[in-house]
Amino acid sequence: MSYSSSAIDWSQYRFPSEWEKHEATWLAWPHNEGTWPGLMEPVRQTYLEIIRALIPGERVYLCVNDCATADDVGERLRQAGLTSSHLRLVTIKTDDAWLRDSGPIFMLHRKKGVPPRVAHDFGFNGWGRKYTPWDADDRVPLAACPMTETPFETHEYVLEGGSIDTDGLDTLLTTEHCLLNKNRNPSLSRVEIETRLKRWLGMKHIIWLGDGLEGDDTDGHVDDLSRFVAPGVVVTAVEKDPRDTNYGPLMDNLDRLRKARDSRGQSLRVLEIPMPPRSDGPHHRNPASHANFYIANSAVLVPVFNSPTDKATLDLLRPFFPDRKVVGIDCSALVGGLGAIHCITQQMPAVQA
Repeated sequence: MSYSSSAIDWSQYRFPSEWEKHEATWLAWPHNEGTWPGLMEPVRQTYLEIIRALIPGERVYLCVNDCATADDVGERLRQAGLTSSHLRLVTIKTDDAWLRDSGPIFMLHRKKGVPPRVAHDFGFNGWGRKYTPWDADDRVPLAACPMTETPFETHEYVLEGGSIDTDGLDTLLTTEHCLLNKNRNPSLSRVEIETRLKRWLGMKHIIWLGDGLEGDDTDGHVDDLSRFVAPGVVVTAVEKDPRDTNYGPLMDNLDRLRKARDSRGQSLRVLEIPMPPRSDGPHHRNPASHANFYIANSAVLVPVFNSPTDKATLDLLRPFFPDRKVVGIDCSALVGGLGAIHCITQQMPAVQA
């Protein structure tokens, strides 16, 4: 059976919020030494802790490049006591581990129709042709969707999952810095980009933020900046030191959110989360941000950095997730590769009963 299609009626589908129930989370085992020079072992330990936090609540698909890697990873998992039936190793080749950006973007039918879940295979070009090769990453959805019997459509349009966030009620949050960047879709205007996002993702309203963090090689992904935590509620990263490069862009984003309205025409409740102190890694300044959290079925995994801002962020998020454990995951090594928890995860929403 072929799951590739160009006949999906996208008007029948919606882009669900991250806090809606998942069937699974997709991850790819880290293997690119150039991404984490000198940090690979602590990064892999971080992955084990992330998997440990995920598997009580949902299945985890963990991509490995080949059988030899599967054997090695399987042994690491056994030694770590991670032998749950919820964890499945799958052989899907990747160039790097950032499945948020290279994996499929899943959609659910608005009325429990058939098929109930479909996916987008958007183009991936190494974050604006910065890193090569990217061809294996670009093909991830071609393997992942048939594996889960998910019909999908391939688009030439370049879009990374970390550049968008939704409230599940047809409001999209994104940035001009990334989506209007000429290294993605240079022939398209802002209006043309909005039209495509609304049609493919079922959106009624788009909130545009401005620039991203210093050190963010994705050109300003929104998942390092501002995130929905409930309908009408956004948390946004704020830098308090006016001497810091991030101060101006983050204050501008805060101002935009305070003036914004959602798809229902309502103002947003905007909560500020503090930026951790500056840290530098093997590449340049790390884009360390507590906003790069991941909302799973039984837990919310929050990047922490042995910082005074860790506890304040966890305390701020807990009231929004009373049925989930809000867990701090030390991402001091992971962020050295210029991303954190949200960047490496991709949720597959559960089909509605």
